Amino acid sequence: MSDQRVAVLTGGTGSLGTALAKRLAATGHRLAVTYVRPEESATFEMNLDLDEAQLLLRRVDASNPEEMAAFLEEIEERFGVIDIVCCLVGGWAGGRDIEETSDVRWERMLDLNLSSAFITLRAAIPHLRKSQAGRIVFIGSRAAQDTPAGQAAFNVAKAGVVALARSAAGELDDTDITVNAVMPSVIDTPTTREMLPFADYVDWPTPDEIAAVIEFLVSPASEVISGAMIPVYGKT
Repeated sequence: MSDQRVAVLTGGTGSLGTALAKRLAATGHRLAVTYVRPEESATFEMNLDLDEAQLLLRRVDASNPEEMAAFLEEIEERFGVIDIVCCLVGGWAGGRDIEETSDVRWERMLDLNLSSAFITLRAAIPHLRKSQAGRIVFIGSRAAQDTPAGQAAFNVAKAGVVALARSAAGELDDTDITVNAVMPSVIDTPTTREMLPFADYVDWPTPDEIAAVIEFLVSPASEVISGAMIPVYGKT
């Protein structure tokens, strides 16, 4: 079955973004994807092998309002109405108690995880209002609820994402736009295995398993779900 809707994946060249892009591309979605690392961009293009009719790939800082606004305008000019926005930009930094957390680390976690989500959402809402089935998905974290020690900046940033998603779902309740978030624990990626070499990763959820949940949340079939924070913990 073909689906010609337009999906924006910010930070979409990482492991989760690539898995989601493959799923959406397979059903005919047109994809607009941002990246910051050129090496990730090259790998992403090689893995998907899509032409310009189905893929717009741009280097964009999702925490920069001007860059994000310009990117969304370019998408509409190229593909038409934007239907789906998945805010995949994020990152983890831990290993520091609160009294040892520098201003740089604190601000980096907030910018990367929360500010990028807010700026993307704010810029995207006017575009999504033109869709008959607008979908927004955020990436929260189990850490927003469990708040492990030694990573306060990350915990707070992801808790902010949860609050942002719930706030947006309430504000957009009278529209055709739904807003949800998935809440991973530790995602089984090469980077995570490298960062946690002694962890037991057998039960961690894979990028494709999480992408399958997101794929449903951005589908027309999910129209009755908004404001949900969906745990995707694997068996951990």
